[in-house]
Amino acid sequence: MTGQTCNVTISPSQEKGIRFYAPGSSTPVLANYKSVVSTDNCVTLANSQGAKVVLVEHFMAACAFAGIDSLDVSIDFPEFPILDGSALEWYKLFLEAGTDENRQTDQVSFNKPLGITNGKADLMLIPAAKPQFTYCINFDHPELKNRWVSFDLSLDKNRVIEARTFGYLKDLEKFRQAGMALGVTIDNTVGLTEEGYTTELRSGLEPAKHKILDLIGDLYLTGLNPLGFNAHIIAKDAGHKIHVEFARLIAEELRDSLNFAGSL
Repeated sequence: MTGQTCNVTISPSQEKGIRFYAPGSSTPVLANYKSVVSTDNCVTLANSQGAKVVLVEHFMAACAFAGIDSLDVSIDFPEFPILDGSALEWYKLFLEAGTDENRQTDQVSFNKPLGITNGKADLMLIPAAKPQFTYCINFDHPELKNRWVSFDLSLDKNRVIEARTFGYLKDLEKFRQAGMALGVTIDNTVGLTEEGYTTELRSGLEPAKHKILDLIGDLYLTGLNPLGFNAHIIAKDAGHKIHVEFARLIAEELRDSLNFAGSL
């Protein structure tokens, strides 16, 4: 959004949880739905001192796919780098650094369906034998009207990890005049035009796959990796606001029924 440079230092931790150390604050910003202060265009977290961390969803999704649940992350500017607009560069860094192969993603089962509606947006969770995510998008675009995309761990996860953020090209100047989208380039954002895209897609329906990426990153704010949820999660016309509301609903359900209060 700001187009500013941010340096990030990622350190392993023995304490479970992902903690962000923002400039000017010694108190960490916890990667938790309770820390969310804004979902306008991206997810913003803050601590009690008012220190903020902006655009955490792609980083959190990379952590989910890499099976990482413990990190200390220091940043010298409040907004996370957009990098290529996906979770790919973060994920590659994690693979290069190596992870604890003995640490397994918590597997969570659900006793009942869960659902939430906010305006036109709907999110539901149906207990299942394995994690699955299905997203319905309906954008004013010839290839993205009423399209459904599903993902589970038997499929190529790279197609979701590498899916870039997107937006309407016609809205770009309006955002920039408002002081936003200042770092948007043809390399880090898929622009939606009246007939197609501003860049070649990495895979079919890449914008819809990016919505799954965002959903996974946002649901990691439950404190538990959504790639360990034995459930089919279905989203329709959703966005960050309802994602975070749903993360809260899931966390409350798990806390009450499975006693996960320590991690939530």
